[in-house]
Amino acid sequence: MYVAIKGGERAIENAHRLLAHERRGDCDVPELSLAQISEQLGLAVDRVMSEGSLYDRELAALAIKQARGDLIEAIFLVRAFRATLPRFGVTEPVDTGQMQVRRRISSTFKDVPGGQILGPTFDYTHRLLDPQLAEGHAPEPPATSEAVVCAMPRVTDILGKDGLIEPSPQASADSAVGDLTREPLSFPADRDLRLQNLARADEGFLLAMGYSTQRGYGRNHPFAGEIRFGEVEVEFLAEEVGFAVPLGEIALTECQMVNQFGGSATEAPCFTRGYGLAFGQSERKAMSMALVDRALRARELGEEVGAPAQDEEFVMSHSDNVQATGFVEHLKLPHYVDFQSELGLLRKLRREFAEAQRKASMREAAE
Repeated sequence: MYVAIKGGERAIENAHRLLAHERRGDCDVPELSLAQISEQLGLAVDRVMSEGSLYDRELAALAIKQARGDLIEAIFLVRAFRATLPRFGVTEPVDTGQMQVRRRISSTFKDVPGGQILGPTFDYTHRLLDPQLAEGHAPEPPATSEAVVCAMPRVTDILGKDGLIEPSPQASADSAVGDLTREPLSFPADRDLRLQNLARADEGFLLAMGYSTQRGYGRNHPFAGEIRFGEVEVEFLAEEVGFAVPLGEIALTECQMVNQFGGSATEAPCFTRGYGLAFGQSERKAMSMALVDRALRARELGEEVGAPAQDEEFVMSHSDNVQATGFVEHLKLPHYVDFQSELGLLRKLRREFAEAQRKASMREAAE
């Protein structure tokens, strides 16, 4: 139970002003622009867009600035703004096979068709602080930063031609795709809802769940079949003209995980799949998503369910950082009546305990 508190309005207004003052920091230091955040804190912007379910770099940069760098608060701001927007329709499925690739690696084939493209990555950097960054030195220009436009078949498509990996699960063309932002979550959940949930899920939570599967809790022996990052074209079916028209391009990271094989008396053994997709360059998120997606397919593939990462209700109910933050941080709100009730009950129990102890001592003395 909550009670109204009088006299708090002025304190709240002052708290808002103090927050704005702390957010700005030392006024002798130049203020961050949204362009600086978008260009130089690009991975943070990508995460906010992905978990906020809204592809808009400028708005994500604004949310990061407003949240003082607290990415979960920024994600909350973006989702709140997203809820105010009208919806005009649904775009056509994007074709990542036609991606203008900026980075593409595979840990399953060394000489993968199309080649390995290292692209912008921390993978080969030394984890040492670079003092030149503090001095504002301009970096050396790369040899090339052009996106690769040539056709690059997916590794899973190559395996699929020989029947070495299960076909990508396809939903019926007539079945409606679920929407977690409009309908409450229910269980059991189909894979479309699970993937939506994982795409919006907290990266740290997914990383922990994915790591748990690698340590044996729902082990499925993963290989990174392919991770690709680049731009894909988004199209929208315009009923007025009768065909899909391009709306623009968005940057995506896709991960196709190749997992341990299965088979039966009627089906030949083949590898199984895990899938991850996220806005921007979000490789850790996409890989973690693919690991958890595969773990959540345990029942579908006839596997025993015994690990947290295989329990869809556990994963999907606890992966959303906005919901988790709200539930944890609501403890900061007034609980005066609740606590006084608990405190009164505790004091009563202690009095009863003391009285029982006193009577027990008297009986022992009498004996």
